[in-house]
Amino acid sequence: MKFSIQAKVLGKLARAGTIETAHGIIETPAFIPVATKATVKSLTPEMVRDQVDPEALLANTYHLYLQPGVEVLKKAGGLGKFMNWSGPTFTDSGGFQAFSLGAAFGTGISKLASDRGMEGQGIERSRELGLAKRSQTIPQIVLGTEQDGLSVHTQTLAKVDDDGVTFKSVIDGTTHRFTPEISMDIQRDIGADIIFAFDECAAPNANYEYQKKAMNRTHEWAKRCLVEHGKNQTVAFTDDTSYAKGQALLGIVQGGRHEDLRRESARTIGSMKIKSEDGAGDIEFDGFGIGGSFDKGDVATAVKWINEELPENKPRHLLGIGEPLDLIMAIENGVDTFDCVAPTRIARNGAAYISGGVSGAGSSGGRLNLMNAEFINDFGPLDPNCACYTCKNYSRAYIAHLFRAKEMLAATLLSVHNLFYVVNLVKQLRQAIIEGKFEEVKERMLKQLDYKK
Repeated sequence: MKFSIQAKVLGKLARAGTIETAHGIIETPAFIPVATKATVKSLTPEMVRDQVDPEALLANTYHLYLQPGVEVLKKAGGLGKFMNWSGPTFTDSGGFQAFSLGAAFGTGISKLASDRGMEGQGIERSRELGLAKRSQTIPQIVLGTEQDGLSVHTQTLAKVDDDGVTFKSVIDGTTHRFTPEISMDIQRDIGADIIFAFDECAAPNANYEYQKKAMNRTHEWAKRCLVEHGKNQTVAFTDDTSYAKGQALLGIVQGGRHEDLRRESARTIGSMKIKSEDGAGDIEFDGFGIGGSFDKGDVATAVKWINEELPENKPRHLLGIGEPLDLIMAIENGVDTFDCVAPTRIARNGAAYISGGVSGAGSSGGRLNLMNAEFINDFGPLDPNCACYTCKNYSRAYIAHLFRAKEMLAATLLSVHNLFYVVNLVKQLRQAIIEGKFEEVKERMLKQLDYKK
């Protein structure tokens, strides 16, 4: 992987650049849609390519490990060939599941404190996985159904220790173990262009002491990831894993909502080097992921703390952040790439991102709920300022009808729009950086989102 900076914003950390991978160039800043199980929900890869045109896709290591399994992906020739996606790919490490299936599972807690865009994420995630929530106060989960013959009851599906994470499968309740080494080996077999070190994401309401413990654990795991990644990239691969050669590894910065921890983690991960076993030289991270939990109202500040410490000559990825306001503020503070399920998740619930001033936006200036009665007879486009396939061809009334009729096409059309919206919002900011108009474009976008400092 090769990263180059093309332009910077004077007095800011924002920059525009390119990441060169074996499967194409990623122009940054870029929003990377999430293809959790080797698919962007409700869309074909061709639709994603032709109607959204993202720079890359990100898949989930934990879910692909469970289904279809790494052996299937190896036989297919890697993630890209398996899902018929020829562009660059990312995989996360599986570390986030320590949080989403652990402290957060079934509780509605997201990695962002007071996150309007991901509100109720834990509860909805339980429903998506086919899990029944038995109590509104105690997150006790029943795995599977009576037909499955399962009677496993647990408060969480993940347990963290200093060596790794033990998971319960969301499919059948079986027990699985991830360590830094196992995560690296699984990601090698999946074969994405860019992979992440195994880390622990603590909950936003975790106290300072636990955030520090999770940070230190992440640092120890990062060293082990570098060692294993070095082995994977220097050994002679067999033919069925040759597609994984040249993978780029990004180290994860943790530290929660605490400036001292965030800066310490950025300095530690940013300077981490491991001696290669063959004596060829030091092994270090090819870039960095900004992980963990944040205060919803202060994402930009935390990102700035981190990026002031990280090396400038390597790319920075903000994990799991995708609301329009967060994207704008994070780009201003030096983030190059993002991934998030929010655009497709809110689409499946009937919500659309729209530009400010559009009728029906309400007080937020950036969100439209198609389930509202006012749209039943509204024959205008979702957003008259949008050039996506959905806005060009379908009315609010039609999409509202699809949702009420519980037709699958509803999620498809709204997912196309929401992904196009966020992908192109970031592309516009990239062009603004190159043209020296970042502040002008940023202020216009913030006004459209009804942002108040």
